[in-house]
Amino acid sequence: MKKFSFSLLAMIFLMAIVPVQLKASTEPTPTTVVSAKAVVNTDVSVMISRVEAIKAMDKSELTSTEKKELRKELRTIKSNLAASSKADLTATGTGGGLYLSVGAIIIIILLLILLL
Repeated sequence: MKKFSFSLLAMIFLMAIVPVQLKASTEPTPTTVVSAKAVVNTDVSVMISRVEAIKAMDKSELTSTEKKELRKELRTIKSNLAASSKADLTATGTGGGLYLSVGAIIIIILLLILLL
């Protein structure tokens, strides 16, 4: 009896999957591709070019105070870029979200089954 119920359950499960595969289209459907190129702010491009210029510098000739100033400038540029990218994310609404692991989903499903 146990073997029969297991095979019956497996057959029902397989029958549920087969129609989905049969419905799959063999010919590709036309899709439109929308390119979402972000408009680069002029301030951001200026900061990026400054970082590239600093990276291209020969720092062996600089004094320690000049190196410290460069590091400080790089840190401020980095924080400004991070702030501008964070502002862009919140403005477009793509930032944040709720992430659930597979284990959490399984626990939620089990709790729903037990409670309902």
